[in-house]
Amino acid sequence: MPSRRTVLAATMGVTASLAIGGTAHADDTRLRSLISRMTLPEKVGQLFVMRVYGHSATAPDQADIDANLSEIGVRTAAELIAKYRVGGIIYFTWAHNTRDPHQIADLSNGIQKASLSQPRGLPVLVATDQEHGIVCRIGAPATLFPGAMAIGAGGSRDDARTLGRISGAELRAMGVNQDYSPDADVNVNPANPVIGVRSFGADPDAVAGLVAAEVKGYQSSQVAATAKHFPGHGDTAVDSHFGFPVITHSREVWEALDAVPFRAAVKAGIDSIMTAHIMVPALDDSGDPATLSHPILTGILRGELGYDGVVITDSLGMEGVRQKYGDDRVPVLALKAGVDQLLNPPSLDVAWNAVLKAVQGGELTEARLDESILRVLRLKARLGLFQNAYVSQAGVSRTVGTRSHLAAADRIAERTTTLLVNEEGLLPLSRRTHGKVLVVGADPASPSGTTGPPTGVLAAALGELGFTATARSTGTDPSAATVAAAVAAAREADAVVVATYNVTAGSSQRTLVEQLVATGRPVVAVAVRNPYDVAQLPSVAAYLASYSWTDVELRAAARVIAGRVRPRGKLPVAVQRADDPTQVLYPVGHGLSY
Repeated sequence: MPSRRTVLAATMGVTASLAIGGTAHADDTRLRSLISRMTLPEKVGQLFVMRVYGHSATAPDQADIDANLSEIGVRTAAELIAKYRVGGIIYFTWAHNTRDPHQIADLSNGIQKASLSQPRGLPVLVATDQEHGIVCRIGAPATLFPGAMAIGAGGSRDDARTLGRISGAELRAMGVNQDYSPDADVNVNPANPVIGVRSFGADPDAVAGLVAAEVKGYQSSQVAATAKHFPGHGDTAVDSHFGFPVITHSREVWEALDAVPFRAAVKAGIDSIMTAHIMVPALDDSGDPATLSHPILTGILRGELGYDGVVITDSLGMEGVRQKYGDDRVPVLALKAGVDQLLNPPSLDVAWNAVLKAVQGGELTEARLDESILRVLRLKARLGLFQNAYVSQAGVSRTVGTRSHLAAADRIAERTTTLLVNEEGLLPLSRRTHGKVLVVGADPASPSGTTGPPTGVLAAALGELGFTATARSTGTDPSAATVAAAVAAAREADAVVVATYNVTAGSSQRTLVEQLVATGRPVVAVAVRNPYDVAQLPSVAAYLASYSWTDVELRAAARVIAGRVRPRGKLPVAVQRADDPTQVLYPVGHGLSY
């Protein structure tokens, strides 16, 4: 690993004072001096954050080399940096960047070395989507926390801050210095296909408090937090990965609902804010997505909210930003709108050259690029990357997945599990009267790729608590034969625990649960994603919401079922009646205990 002296020399002698945080931009003179020495291609590269395949910056597996050649035209992360001088890299599980914490640290160091060894080399912003809950790129043995809606159910700003502090410390130990979290969307639409449990809830003030707390936690650990998705993605019925959502809120509704958490994030000193590929006609009636909207990003975010930090796009490979303009126009229009970082374009070569040509042709000025580069370099300085961009294996061992961190995650999870229904005091289950438990239901793939399956995790946790528990996966769309087999098994059990996953009126999960109830055996249901499932299953005697199917939340639900801890969570969203969605079945704040 290069020495600290080598790092400083590679960054043109920028002093360690750049690493000191603070609101004033006292070091802009030095940073502007760095920018003045950069070539135009180097400036263009600083604006991009790009994916790259492989577990190593220089020696990835052959399949990852082939994928890089196909998608990016380079073999490795080091070649990507040398060719395009990108200012950021984003890690994904599917890109094989996140095998284990020690490997991630090596990859991060390799990326920093590749960049700092270039002429006028700069440290890299290494980013990932570590939201916890259903969106997690780095799995066990790193500490995994409950997701946002679970934290919303717990309602504790201290817990949100602790989550950010611990998660941030572990990310930073692995060389990840920018996290695309927290989600600042206010989820008021139960049909929202892309946000849902990624949001803290439906109350803007409650969401704002938790967003601000998590931001402070992450940034206390020298990881840039990122509030997303501005100007607010919480009331969509379309997934912007695959379509172009339109938010019909009036300006007044937006101010009172969507804007509140983003204002709180700005007040908390948020380092970066991510844009949404959504249209909000009340804020900009041009028909452009917010990512490409000067009135929204420069007029409202910069002007009205007073935000001067880094603005990053959501992924430029998503359909929401690609439907109106070609991939060569999107990055140019985003910069004209006020964006600083361009995330993960489908073709880096097309996007990079489009920005270069826009400057050479006069559509964008070099001074405009310099504004964004200055914000990016300010962030790198505030994170201490000019002082030392590298991490150590000892730091990974000392920090990631420690016993105290895992215990903190378990304690937080216990405060989030929400008891929605408990007829005739069925819960907690007694080992004496309900010792033999069948666990059935949905087994969605683990968010992190390292945990689950949910039925197995629940059964194992109940087994550790003294029950005799058997797991039987029935899936999210069980066949008649699968239902029949589960019902036959239920008749041999003292009680049944069923994991439900986004139950709809026509779902065969409903058939499964109704036939399990008809056996006469006590049935406890656990909604392992959206808490709205309970409205579709009125015959269940006991219903819990865990808000995700990661191990930490499922183990907490098992402890609640067994009576080892009392349920303490309160619904952070309202649940409407299935037969009349205009009527509320369970309001925000509902939650039973014992």
